[in-house]
Amino acid sequence: MTLKRTEPDQQEQLIAEARKNREQREQGYREQALKLFPPVCGRCGREFEGRKMRELTVHHKNHNHDDNPLDGSNWELLCLYCHDNEHQRQLDTRPLSGRAEPTEGATHTPFAELASLLKRDD
Repeated sequence: MTLKRTEPDQQEQLIAEARKNREQREQGYREQALKLFPPVCGRCGREFEGRKMRELTVHHKNHNHDDNPLDGSNWELLCLYCHDNEHQRQLDTRPLSGRAEPTEGATHTPFAELASLLKRDD
């Protein structure tokens, strides 16, 4: 596959169109999720109403933002904090790439001589 070079104006237009399409798609599944589920965070149980509703996000359970079944089976409503926490947990459990070998643990043993120090001269 060869990529065509585009002019800066064309690139900006493509980027703007991609963003617009993403926003429309997100707005669609967000509205659906808010109709399907009560306005409560699925993790911490915090309830939302009025202006605070914007703090309630739609989390994709399988982390695929293009997987949006109409029954909402891939969604859960999470507050901003729980949503960020969920994604951070996902990042923390990924294996580190680029390392040839696992690093060794600490080799220093601070209490190695403790027994001899505690020994009393009788």
